[in-house]
Amino acid sequence: MHISSVGISDQEFARFRQLIYQLAGISLSDAKRTLVCGRLAKRLRHYGMSGFGEYLDLLSADRHGDETQTMVDLLTTNETYFFREEAHFDFLKRQILPRHSGSSSLEIWSAACSTGEEVYSLCMLLAEHRGLTSPWRVTGSDISTQVLATASSGQYPMSKTRGLPEQHLKNWCLKGVRAAAGSFRIAPALRERTRFMQVNLNAALPEVGTFDVIFLRNVMIYFDVDTKRKVVQRLLGKLRPGGYLIIGHSESLHGLVEDLRLVQPTIYQRPER
Repeated sequence: MHISSVGISDQEFARFRQLIYQLAGISLSDAKRTLVCGRLAKRLRHYGMSGFGEYLDLLSADRHGDETQTMVDLLTTNETYFFREEAHFDFLKRQILPRHSGSSSLEIWSAACSTGEEVYSLCMLLAEHRGLTSPWRVTGSDISTQVLATASSGQYPMSKTRGLPEQHLKNWCLKGVRAAAGSFRIAPALRERTRFMQVNLNAALPEVGTFDVIFLRNVMIYFDVDTKRKVVQRLLGKLRPGGYLIIGHSESLHGLVEDLRLVQPTIYQRPER
């Protein structure tokens, strides 16, 4: 039997839903059943398993968590691209950067950075408008170790230039040659202004520092209301007074938090104390 034709029972799908909710706070709808089957089928092939029940048993016995992390990587990886939702970068350039001119430091956190395009988009904008002599840094985090490996390498296939202005590609990227032909890599001058770390937003946050701007875009659509509220409260503890929290265009914090002021749709500010 081909793994791609193996079905998943209601009970097995319910176990996966419960597991990914416990681990990452992600609520999988019934419509995600096909996604779960498609993304995890490769793990069944890897182990020569005949069904998802065997794989769930393996996860239950996963003492070191390696296979559990692989499962999380496969079910949480989402599409991203450079300068996605460009209006947010325009707001950063026009409204936020003027408040942090000169020698004042600027710390930005991309809290669900996936493969890193958001982080490097921010770096390119900051390099263009603040230069490389003023103090600034962009932190990227994600629950998936797989996407973080790509993000920290800063290397992408040329097909990933979607959204990347030609001038930025010229100024801040290096074209791959020989074995790396067909790819490009973010310039060292930008990569050294970044740091990447694994962070589970559904758990107590590690010591990441505090930030002037936190990007949390296109991840809360996967959370239920209670999880959204808890995640935002955790992030507020890392947002400096006067700082901004920016969410995706399909998301809202309406009714979830009282400690933020809506500046414009999807952009919130923590009041200055």
